[in-house]
This record gives sequence, structure tokens and C-alpha cells, in this order.
Amino acid sequence: MATLILPGEWIKNWEKSGKHEFVQLCKELTEKTDHGNEIKDIQAALYEICSQVVEGNLKIDLVSSVLGEMMEFRDDLPSVLADVFCILDLETGALEEKNKRDHYTHLVGACLSFVPEVILKERLDPETLESLGLIKQAHQFNQKIVKIKTKLFYKQQKFNLLREENEGYAKLITELGQDLSGNITSNLVLESIKSLIGCFNLDPNRVLDIILEVYESRSDQDEFFLSLIKSYMCEPITICHILGFKFKFYQEPNEETPKSLYHIAAALLHHNLVELEDLYVHLMPVDATIVDEHKREISEAKQIARKLVTVLLPSEKSEDKEKEKEKEEEKNEKPPDNQKLGLLEALLRIGDWHHAQSIMDQMPSFYATSHKAIALALCQLVHLTVEPLYRRAGVPKGAKGCALQPLKNKRAPQPTESFEDLRKDTFSMLCYLGPHLSHDPVLFAKIVRLGKAFMKEYQTDGRPEMKDRLEILLSCFLSIADQVLLPSLSLMECNACMSEELWGLFKLFPYQHRYRLYGQWKNETYSGHPLLVKVKAQSVERAKYIMKRLTKENIKQSGRQIGKLSHSNPTILFDYMLSQIQWYDNLIGPVVDSLKYLTSLNYDVLAYCIIEALANPEKEKMKHDDTTLSSWLQSLASLCGAVFRKYPIELAGLLQYVTNQLKAGKSFDLLILKEVVQKMAGIEITDEMTSEQLEAMTGGEQLKAEGGYFGQIRNTKKSSQRLKDALLDHELALPLCLLMAQQRNGVVFLEGGEKHLKLVGHLYDQCHDTLLQFGGFLASNLSTEDYIKRVPSIDILCNQFHTPHDAAFFLSRPMYAHQILSKYDELKKAEKGNRQQQKVHKYVAACEQVMTPVHEAVVSLHPARVWDDLRPQFYATFWSLTMYDLAVPHSAYDREVNKLKVQISAIEENPEIPINKKKKEKERCTALQEKLQEEEKKQMEHVQRVLHRLKLEKDSWLLTKSTKNETITKFLQLCLFPRCIFSSIDAVYCARFVELVHQQKTPNFCTLLCYDRVFSAIIYTVASCTENESHRYGRFLCCMLETVTRWHSDRAVYEKECVNYPGFLTIFRAAGIDGGNKADQLDYENFRHVVHKWHYMLTKASVHCLETGDYTHIRNILIVLTKILPCYPKVLNLGQALEARVHKICLEEKDKRPDLYALAMGYSGRLKSQKVHMVPENEFHHKDQPARSATPASQQNGPGSTGKPATNASKTEEGASEDGDRGKEKSQGTTKPANKANSTSGKVTTSNGNGALNSTKAVKDDKEKSGKEKKEKKEKTPGSTPETKAENRREKQRDERAGKEERVVREGKEKTPKADREKVKLEEKSSKDDKAKAGNGEPVEPGRERDAVKESKSKEKGERNAATLKSPNLRSEAAESERDHKRRKLDSHSSPSHSSSVKDGSNELKDSASKQHHITFNSVARSKSREREAEKKDTENIQGRSKEKKEEKDRKERKRDHTVNDRETSQESKRRKDENGTNSSKNSQSTSPSCDSPVSPGKEKSKRSKSSSKEKAESVKPERTSSGGKKESRHDKEKSEKKEKRDSAAGKEEKKHHKSSDKHR
Repeated sequence: MATLILPGEWIKNWEKSGKHEFVQLCKELTEKTDHGNEIKDIQAALYEICSQVVEGNLKIDLVSSVLGEMMEFRDDLPSVLADVFCILDLETGALEEKNKRDHYTHLVGACLSFVPEVILKERLDPETLESLGLIKQAHQFNQKIVKIKTKLFYKQQKFNLLREENEGYAKLITELGQDLSGNITSNLVLESIKSLIGCFNLDPNRVLDIILEVYESRSDQDEFFLSLIKSYMCEPITICHILGFKFKFYQEPNEETPKSLYHIAAALLHHNLVELEDLYVHLMPVDATIVDEHKREISEAKQIARKLVTVLLPSEKSEDKEKEKEKEEEKNEKPPDNQKLGLLEALLRIGDWHHAQSIMDQMPSFYATSHKAIALALCQLVHLTVEPLYRRAGVPKGAKGCALQPLKNKRAPQPTESFEDLRKDTFSMLCYLGPHLSHDPVLFAKIVRLGKAFMKEYQTDGRPEMKDRLEILLSCFLSIADQVLLPSLSLMECNACMSEELWGLFKLFPYQHRYRLYGQWKNETYSGHPLLVKVKAQSVERAKYIMKRLTKENIKQSGRQIGKLSHSNPTILFDYMLSQIQWYDNLIGPVVDSLKYLTSLNYDVLAYCIIEALANPEKEKMKHDDTTLSSWLQSLASLCGAVFRKYPIELAGLLQYVTNQLKAGKSFDLLILKEVVQKMAGIEITDEMTSEQLEAMTGGEQLKAEGGYFGQIRNTKKSSQRLKDALLDHELALPLCLLMAQQRNGVVFLEGGEKHLKLVGHLYDQCHDTLLQFGGFLASNLSTEDYIKRVPSIDILCNQFHTPHDAAFFLSRPMYAHQILSKYDELKKAEKGNRQQQKVHKYVAACEQVMTPVHEAVVSLHPARVWDDLRPQFYATFWSLTMYDLAVPHSAYDREVNKLKVQISAIEENPEIPINKKKKEKERCTALQEKLQEEEKKQMEHVQRVLHRLKLEKDSWLLTKSTKNETITKFLQLCLFPRCIFSSIDAVYCARFVELVHQQKTPNFCTLLCYDRVFSAIIYTVASCTENESHRYGRFLCCMLETVTRWHSDRAVYEKECVNYPGFLTIFRAAGIDGGNKADQLDYENFRHVVHKWHYMLTKASVHCLETGDYTHIRNILIVLTKILPCYPKVLNLGQALEARVHKICLEEKDKRPDLYALAMGYSGRLKSQKVHMVPENEFHHKDQPARSATPASQQNGPGSTGKPATNASKTEEGASEDGDRGKEKSQGTTKPANKANSTSGKVTTSNGNGALNSTKAVKDDKEKSGKEKKEKKEKTPGSTPETKAENRREKQRDERAGKEERVVREGKEKTPKADREKVKLEEKSSKDDKAKAGNGEPVEPGRERDAVKESKSKEKGERNAATLKSPNLRSEAAESERDHKRRKLDSHSSPSHSSSVKDGSNELKDSASKQHHITFNSVARSKSREREAEKKDTENIQGRSKEKKEEKDRKERKRDHTVNDRETSQESKRRKDENGTNSSKNSQSTSPSCDSPVSPGKEKSKRSKSSSKEKAESVKPERTSSGGKKESRHDKEKSEKKEKRDSAAGKEEKKHHKSSDKHR
């Protein structure tokens, strides 16, 4: 009972004020009309006051009098008071306190006067009545009650059927069946019925049954009959029993329950005349049967699905058909009606959603609505519910629609007026409908349109108080889309209109919501309902049928079939199609073309399916060999590019997927981005570009598009715009760039630990290429504002985002170009002047304004010491320019224009093309032609401005606070090397920039040093490259070699482009009397020697890489060699050495590593085709040159080019040049110890240190060649002066004398015993150790020392040569004689025969390099004229003997080598084979790295006599500064004496050596 708490003050002051207040309260409560609630309030008030009496707080008489007064307020108050007494009777009866019970009985006794006894007898317990004196005995009273109840409820009243007159029933039927249209009401008819019952003794239950029967036949008269039944009503259970009896009658197998019966049952339920729980038990079938039937349907559906998937034999097919027939026959036997569903339909028809929902909750989900009648009834109810809201918000413009009549039933769900009202009933009704909304496409469209209207409101309404409500509604609409709309679409047969309608709603959702819905639809929806299971199986079968027959020829027909299937079940279709494409990549083209009949929704679903396939965790993205990406991933990536380009599919999801993968440190999926950008934007990244393409890529955008790519992807404007919009709308442009830039190193250091090295390289290249491609896309498609707004400054990119410097500048470069151009345009507008000079000045001013902040920003990128040599301005200029800024590709422009002209003429000549099409094509070609010409003109002006700017800047580029050596090191390390492997165009740019810096006559930039450093040590750079980087590095070397080759090929070109340029300047400083400086240039012939040395160094590095056996070394050097083939090798013996090594690789790798084999075979073939262009060494650089060139050459290594760091790779071979540098530094005394340390630590040879800078010692080496070879060279080398011709004549005479002496010497040869050879090995080892310790403070690299020892052990000749090596003490007579002896030995092997050179060359080269190490010291020490004269005499004395012995010694050495080879063990022969390439190249170049040319003594004498005094003064100065004045002359005397002794000792030793070798043979 409701509680009403009376204030305590009323009880305390009852007589004064409480009584009055209580009466007033009760009066107000009785007057209030609140649909029955007022009775509860009065009961509560009475209960409170009576409780106070029972508790003893108020006196009984006071309360009873008040209650008596209150009885007048309402007629039913005595009954209400009796109810209160009844409750208190129960409560006090349970208490043990007797006083409270006594208070209660006295209170009731006091109220007997105004509460009737009859009411109290109904409500109070017999014991209470007895205590009040209302009955005599409680026991008797109880017995009487039992008898009465038995008579009323349990004793059947036996009506006499004969007494029940049929006339009464007839009149009853007539009364109920009369016309009810007049003023007849249910009350009048009820009175007549009562009269008939009384008159004819009719059974009231039968009367009720007849009323229900008549109602059933007149079900349109709901209002009348329902009010009649309400008035007639006895007990609801009675009607339930009668209805149950009626339903029971129709539960026979072949009976059908009439709809009218369902209708009246529904009406009675709706008006609460019957309880659903009471009626439900009378209906069939039972719930357990329904659940079993639902399970059986699901299992049957799954079985059908399995049959469609599995392959059946013909016999099995016939058996299955028979079974299916039997099942159909069983189904034809009509089962009893499902009365529950019939009642449910009737409830829905009249709008009783509450009861209908209760029935559906008893059944499995969607079981009820799977019956079409129920689904349609529910759809109709939803129609009526949403009609007002749809009319207000959902009807499209111009649509009329038909108005629906609302239900008359006031208890039906209320029509919705706002989106909030949908939450009451509409959403729940739709959820019960589920996939069966497919039965009513009109309602489907209405719901979708309401969703669209809501989304517009959701997106525009910014009120904070509405936000939560709108979010709840949004989640409701998403649920409806998931549970109702998409499943319903699956059951609609190819309804493209509904698909497009649904896309109208879905496109307003973010892609995250959409993809979530598609995921549910694809992976969960189809498994929850039997119909959907069948539909899925049928769709898969149909998809298989179509895909089996899809070819290029029937794309249109198959495309239509695919379109039809995709309208309803796109997820199933695309899932199967993608699985096929992953297996068969040749399907990609036909599939992409056949997708043109899809709807917008289907395209979006396709995007989701592709992403899901890519993200499949069960699929490995690598092949089993773990070295390459899986083919399925490559196929999907290709499909992505083609599909997203051709069709308007949203890219945001795919781009976000790639971004997320990069965030997770996975770079496999960059392949997708690469394909998408390539296809959509037409930007192609490949290192296999032809030179024409590469040239086109240095032009403007139009030229790039026309001639820069392999596949010209036209009409990319729309697709690239879509890609750009997707990137900008979702803010993915910069994050993708930064993630790719960071991931390059992540591939190696984070991902690369467990992966195969080959795969790591591939992923690195893929990451780098995609970054290039993506950055290029952004640069060419984003507007200036968009680009500048998104890309931060260079210091933030590098320091905050940790972007590698090359990538950071790559991203910033377009920004600088945009900013400079916009600033330039501003300045032009501000001050109008058309003169070219003014424009250039404005451009320079614009550059300064834009680049000054950049110069300041780059300072933080490197340590402060870097900027001691390179200016930040130079650094920023190098990194900010591109090939577009440096040169105009005129030939590329001309080529493309000519192509267009040819196209135009071809179009004109083609008679098959229609005139209109001809006109259009010609217009297109002409427009392109004009664009290209305009672009060329624009680029020409731009390049001129840039070059002028560089000319102004160049003087402040290089500071060279340390040495030129350090400057070049920093330039290579921070600028050239990082950029030359960044892209193919950057490789060309780097080579062109070096040439440009040279051409600009940049102060402090040593061009020779730069080129020397680039060519001298390529082993480590090659070894550290990936495959694509090798292509770029090779292209860079090729461009550098092209420049060098151009200078080498023509003296005029060299003198025009190099002579008098600072880059070719070598400075000789000496502290003379006048303190003046003298500058000298590297002359043409010496430059040719230097170029030969570079070719030799490239050969040496290449052979080393090929012999390592390491996959990366071999692959990379083969790629590099292929790239530089146009310019290298040019020398025949170097080419032969390479050819031998490559041939060996071909043999070894044929079955082991097929990719290396393919590379080697390709290079080998191309190398052979180049062989015809190769020249002998003596043609490549002239050995006979004027003596004057030797002296400046020895001077050219002064401080101007000192300290070229020597790399470890070429240390032992280039020791001569290193020591030559150090010797000169000592003699000149102008180079500080710090510089000397720099040059030692840097470890790179000088540009001409090994070239033309070693004087007379090296000259003698070349003079000791065979007489025949000497003659050939003299014939090929024209004598430039009369002195040279005279010298040639003298040379011939000497050769004749040498021939006679040879015959004498030949008879006295002896063989070398084996014991001597063992002794030589030990001596060689000790001499190597001594050399490492003693060599002028410069230790030999340990690894190379070991290699040298190993090689020398395997070759007899190498052993003998090495045995003569001693510690290089300049004052040691033994060392001098050994060097001469060794030099003669080495020269004796300079045979043109390739076979002998291959066998013996390796150790000769190593020894010759170490020989040169000592020679260079002497070359400076003997620079004085006195020493030259002594040398000249020695040379004339020795030359005759050495040349006589030359040819004989060559023949004997070849014989001896063959016999030794036969005796060698298999291990030694194998080692010798492995080293063949190096030997041949080194043998042919035994003296070439030093580029010393033989100078005839006569010529040398005449030259020296002309300039003896001047040269003497010049040569003495530096030696005095280093040696300390007067001691110099004594030292010179000692030197000349030692020289004479050494030469005589060398002659004896040589004879002895040959005797021993003959004896050994």
C-alpha cells in the first residue's frame, strides 16, 4: 500500500490543529480525479491515522469521530476504510503485543456505526469478526463459506437442454446479427441478451460462445462487439477457454484456422479482455517444436551450401536428386497451421506491437519474420509509424508519394514526428524484421532516406546539448544498417536502385564506420539465418561460374553478370574474385575491365575487400625462400593500382592501412602505394630508364609525362586529383612521407634482423622508390600553399622528425622552388622592368630571401667543424637544386616535338580515321607541341637565371680552413655520395654539379682530387649499396666517366675546359729569396696518365668484388659495370681481365645463383661487343713524353693538392703516391704537421700522385720494356720535337746492340733450386712485416698484408719478387739494388701475351705498388740537376744490358711458369685461377698506376740543358727547407755513389738470378 507520512505535529496537536489539517487533506484527496490513484492516496491517509491509534498515539474516540465525519466525502469511503481494517487485521494478528491488537478491535468496534457489517464480514478474518461480536462462532462461519464456494465454483450447474429453447438461441443470433448502423448500442443489445437468457433459460457460456461466433463472422464491427463483451464479461479465463476450444478444433492435420478467429483473439488481447499467457498455451505448435524446426532449417541450408561447394560424381548427383524429390513430397503434405504465427500476424495487422513483440520473443530470432505474411504485416506497421516523419524530412524533392491511412487503433504505436521518436518503437520493429525488410523495397528506401536526413542534421547541428542525443541516434542508425539494411540487400535480387540508395546514406558515414559494417556483413551476417546461408552458397557458385568463363573477349557479357550478382552480394563475389586474382595474375586486366557495371556501394565494398585481403594474417607476405615478396601481394597491388585509377573509389581506407602498417614498422605494403601512385598519377619509378627517358625527366612536367616513363599513362588528371584530395582530406600526405623516410633505415635495423639480406635490400629499395614516387607526386600535384603549409622546415624535419637528410631535402626542394618563383613573381610585379639583367637580379634577390633561413637552418644538421670547409650556403645550394635548374634537355624536347609531328602526318595520311577524329587528334598533338616548346623556352630562361646566381655565389662556397683534402672529403660524404644514390636523376645531377662547380672556376675546389676520390675507392661504396642504389651509383660513375673521357679524348677540349681552371691547378710553394709563388697546371699528357690510373683502380676494385664470392658484392659490381660500359673499360688489357673474371662467375654461378648468372651473362655479352672499341694501353696514354713534363709533374703534388686521403681499399697499390706526397711535404716544408696528419689519416691518393707525378725512377721502369713493344709505341706516338726524333734513332741503335748481348747472356742462365724458393718465402714474410713497421710512419693495412702473403705463396715469381723487398731505408744500398733488380724483374713480365699476364700478374702488381712506394721518395730527393745527370749516365750504361736480356728473359719466364704450374698442387692451381682477373689487370698495369712515361735520355738531356739553372734553383729550394741547408750537397753525393753501386750490384744479381732459375728448370 502506498505510504503517506502524516506530520508529527498533527499527531501531537491533534485537537488543536491536527484534526482539522487531516480532514482538510482527506477532503482534497477525495475531490482529486487521477484515474484511480486518488483511492490509493485516501487509503494511505486512513491507514496512517488508524496506525497511530493502534500504536497508542491517538485516542480511539477522537479518531472514530473524525472517520465518521469523513464518510460523507465519498460514497465508497466505508469500503475503503474496510480495506484498511483488513490490512491492519493481518498486521496486528501477526503481532505478539496484545495491547496493539486490543486497540485495533476497539477502533473497529467504534466504527461499526458507519461501516456496514456486510462489508466487514467480506473482508475481515472470522476470528476478528467473532471478537467484534458480528458472528457467533468462527468455526461455523468457516464451514458455511466452504459450502457456498463449492456450490458456486465446483458444482456443475446442470442445465436442462430440453428446457433451453432453440427459439432463444435463434432470437439471440438475430439480435447479434442485426444491422448495427443505426442507434443500436452494445448496452441495448446486452439488455436484450439478458432478457433472452432469462426467458429461454439460455446457458451464459453458450451465449458468450455465440457472441464470439457472430463477432468472428462480423469482424469489421470491432467496436460494437468488444464493448458488448466487456459489458457481458464474467471472467477473462472463461473467454480464454472458449477461444482455446475453438483453436483446438483447427489443430487437426488438414484443418486451417480462419483468419477471423485470429482477428478476434488479437482484438481481445489488444483490449486486455484476454491475457496472452492464458491464451498462448492453447495454441499449437509448442515452442520446442518451433526451435527444432529452426535448427533443422539451418542445418539443411548449410548442407545445401556444402553440396554447392563440393564436387560430386554423376552417381552421387542422381542419388541426391532422388532424396530432394522425397523431401519435396514430404513438404507437400501440409503440416498443421502455426497458430502462434497466425495470431502474431493478426496482432500486427491491428497494430498491437506490445503483444506481437512478446510472441516473437518466445521464438528464435527472425523465425517469425521469415514468414512473408508476418514480415509484410510488420513492414506495414513500420510504414504507418514513420509516415509523418518521412513526409517531413525524407521525401526527395519532386517526389509525391502516396499518403497512408493511419490506424484507427489508438493503442497502436504512435506515429513519429521527430528522429527521437524513432527510438520508441520503430527501431525495435526494424530489428525484429532483420533481413526480411527485403520483402518491402519501398520501406527499405524510406528508412535509408530517413537516415540521410538524420545525417544531414547530425552534421549541421552543432548544439552541445543535442550532441549526446544525436550520438545515440547515430549508433541506432548504424545498428539498423548492420542488422537490417545490408542483410536485406543480400536477399533482394539484383536491385541496383536500392544499392545506390543505400550508398547515398553510407557515403555520409566515415569510412571507418562503413568498413566496420562491411566486415560484419561479410563475416558474420551470412551465418545467422538459413536463407542467408543459402544465398551465400548460391552467390559463390554463381561467382565461380562467371570467373571460369571470364576472358578478354567476353568482358561485356561477363561484366553484366558480375554487376547483377554484385548488387546484392558484393562481399561474397569480391572475396572469391580476389582469391582467384591472387592465384592468377593474368585475370587482373579482364576483371578490372568487367567491373564497370558496379554501383558506387559495390566499389566501396571492393575497396574494403581488397584491404581485408591484404591484411589477412594467415597469409605470408614473403615467398618460402624468404628473399622475395609473395606473388599474391604483388597481384593485389597491381589490382589496386588499376581499379583505383579506373573507378571512383574512395582511397582513404587503403592509404590509412598503408600508413598504419608503416607505423607498425612493416614495409611490405608500400608496394600497394607504389602501384596506386604509379597508375593514378602516371609517375613511374624505375632504375632501368633509358638515357632518353632520363634526359626527358630533367625537363618540365609535360616533357616528363611525354618522354620520361615506359608506359605513358594518359588522362591522369582526374585520378591524380582524387588521390590528392584523399591525402589532404585525411591529412596523410606528410605522415606517409615521414614514415617512409624513417622506415628506410627501419627496414635494415628494425625489420632486417631475421630477414634474408636480399629481401632486406628489396624492401629498402621499395621503400625508397615509393618515397621518391610519392614525393614527386606531391611536388607536382599540390598547390604551393598546400605544400608549404604541410612540409615543415628542414631543421624540424631532420632534428624533430628524425628524417634522413637526403629525404628531408627531397621533400623540401619543391617548396624552395615554389617559394623562389612566387617571390620572384612578386618582385617582378612590384618593379616592372623587362630587361633581362633586371630579371636576373630580381631572381637572385628572391633566392636570397627564400634561402637565407634555410642556410641558417642547415647549420644545426652537422657539427660545427663541417662548416670550416663547406659554407652552409654551398651545402643548401647543392641540396636545393635539381637537374631542371642546371641544364635544358634540348634534344629531348626536339625528340618529343618530332614524334608529335610524325603523329600528325600519320593521322593525315590514314584514310580510315573519320574526319572529326582526325581533327581532334591533330588539335591534341598540336597543342602538346606548343606546350612543349613553351616549356622549353621557360626552362631556358630559368637555367640562365640559376647559372647567373651560382656565378655570384661561387666565390663564397668553400672556405678550406683545413685542407682541400678535408674539403673534398666533406663534400663527398655530406653531399655527393648521399645524393648520387638517391635517384637516377640525382645521380646525373651530382655528376653535372661537379662539372658545373669546375666550370664556374670555384675557388678552393680541386676537381682532380674530387674525381680521383670518386674513382679510386669504389669497393666499399659498391658493397654497401642495395640493388637499385647500384644502378644509380653506376649511372653516377658513368656520367663522371663521360666527362673525364671527353677531356681525355681531345687535347683541344681539355685545354679549353680544364687548362687555367682552378680545379686542375697544382700549387708549388717554396720559400725563395723573393718569397714569390709559382702555379702550374696539369698538362694534357699527364692528365691522360691520371685517367689511365683511374681506369686501373676501377678494374682492381671490380676484380676484387667479383672474387669475394659474396652475393651483394658480385651483384652490385656487375650492375655498376653494366652501367659504366659506355665509358669503361677502354683499355684492352683491363677489359680482358674483367672478361676473364666475369666468365668465371658465369661458370660458377650457373647452377647456384641464377640471378647472378643472368647478370654476368648479360654483362659478358655486352662487354664482348664493346671489345672492338678498346685500345691498347700505349694508345690510351703515351708512354713517350717530353722530359719537361716530368719535372712539373713532380712538382704538382704541392700543398695545392696535398693530403688527398687514401682509402684503405687502394692503400697498398697506391703507396707510391702516398709516400710521394709525404716526401714532398717534408722537402717543401710549407705543409704543417697537422696537414700531414690529415693526409695520413684520410688515406686517399692524390689525383695525380700515381699519375704523372713520379719522375725519373718511374721513367726507367717504362724504358725497360721489350724492344719490339718499344718500337710499336714509338711508331704510334708522333715525335713532337726534333729532339724526340733524334732520340728515336738512337733508341734503334741501342736495340740492335741489346739483341747481340742477349744471345750471349742466354747461354749463361741457371735454374733456381727449390731450397732457394723456400728461403725466399721466409724472406718475403719478414720483409712484409718490416715494411708495415717502417714505411714512413704509414702502416700497411693488416688485411691486405695477409692477402699479399697468401697470394705470394701461391706463385713462384711473386715469391722471388717479394723476397727482394726490404725495409724502405732511403740510405740503404741493399734496398736500392733490390728495388732496381725487382723493377727489372717486373718489367720483364710486361709481355703483351694475355695468358702469361693472367698467370703472373697479381703479385707483380702488388709488388710494383710497394716498389712505387719507395720510388716516390727518391723521385723528390733526386730532383736536383746534379742527380739527374748521374741518373742519365746510369741509365745509358744499364739500358743496353737490360734490353738485350729482355726478350730472352720473357720467353724463359713463360716456359718456367708453365712447368711450375704443372708441378703446383690442385689447391695452388685453383687459387691461381681465382686470381686470374686481378693478375691480368695488374700485370698490364704494373707501372701504369703511377702513369710514368718513358723519357728518352737524349731528349731529357737537351731539355735539362736548356733550363738547368732555373730548375736547379727550383729543385734545390724545397730540399734545403726540409733537410737543413748545407748537408744537402753531402747527401746528394752519397746518393749518386749509392746509385752507381746499386746498378752494378743489380746487374750481377740479375745474372745470378737467371742462372739459378735455369738450373731449377
